[in-house]
Amino acid sequence: MARHIPVDLTPEQQAEAERIRQALLAAADADICELAELLASKPDSKIFGQTEFAVRDIVNRIGAKAIETALEGRKKGGTKVRPTPVPTAVKSPASNDGDPNVW
Repeated sequence: MARHIPVDLTPEQQAEAERIRQALLAAADADICELAELLASKPDSKIFGQTEFAVRDIVNRIGAKAIETALEGRKKGGTKVRPTPVPTAVKSPASNDGDPNVW
């Protein structure tokens, strides 16, 4: 059984976690099948080396899908608070055309 680190979530965060979990299970199903078939097809002596790298590639793909899945349900762009006005820049001094005696 996988180790689960408990996290205190608000009800909204719990709902979001469940949405991500369900979407990720669907999105990663083919990758998990590929992973299971790869591991089932290898004898113990072939689990490491090339097979290990293939496993890592599949797991990285699942991780990328997890991030994409988490972002898909979130509002795109924008912020919730109004931006504060930026102070106007002070006008820069006029050019002296390279004449060192002007200053």
